Amino acid sequence: MQSNDKITIEVLHDSLVAAIPVMLGYVAIGIPCGILSASMGLNWLQVLLFSIFFYSGAGQFMIPNMFLAGADLLSIFASVSFVNTRQTLYSAALAPFCERSRKRRMFWYMVTVTDETFGIAISKFKQGNWSVERAIFLNEFSHASWTISCVIGCLLGPVINIPLPIASFAMTSLFICLVVGSIKTKPTFVAAVAGVVGVIVFKSVGLTGPAIFLGAIFGVVVAYAFAQLQNRRAKVDNSEAGES
Repeated sequence: MQSNDKITIEVLHDSLVAAIPVMLGYVAIGIPCGILSASMGLNWLQVLLFSIFFYSGAGQFMIPNMFLAGADLLSIFASVSFVNTRQTLYSAALAPFCERSRKRRMFWYMVTVTDETFGIAISKFKQGNWSVERAIFLNEFSHASWTISCVIGCLLGPVINIPLPIASFAMTSLFICLVVGSIKTKPTFVAAVAGVVGVIVFKSVGLTGPAIFLGAIFGVVVAYAFAQLQNRRAKVDNSEAGES
């Protein structure tokens, strides 16, 4: 791995080729996100700044959805923060491949990593034909696609003129699709189910305001306990298999 590559045509080409599938996917998701962001009163400049400085697809879907649902600011902030805690795991996994990079470059790379670009980068780093510079431009090409798509969607919003109840339903449906698509392991499934159950229970006992925030915490705690139980069972099974 070459960690100090200069920015060359080859570097840009490799990054763009790797980013194209992600960019196309972000167009398909970013335009609806922009349309539905416009339904909550955001203009194109606000969506542009929002997409640049708060680069979180799941978060950008969650905020309008929770806003339209009447959630308070604390619940929105806490829920989005919990969702984005996975970024710390991505940074930890990528850190060994960035040891020779400058801290500022490494910081910029880590704050622009997404689920999709992480998957591509970690695979290419392990293959040994990748560099931090290529990974950074992979992120930047993807980021640009997301930002432009969100702005286009916001500009289309007033033209399409989606009624607020329909926008809220559509936003909820899209977010459910994103959640379902992200469920790839048993702990994430448990977290999703426990979070929904938690929100319902907290709302039913009168905690309407912080219900989403408390439900998110409940989902994370239950999923963590489930993952720990899985690990213990796996260790017991392995030890029993070794003894036999």
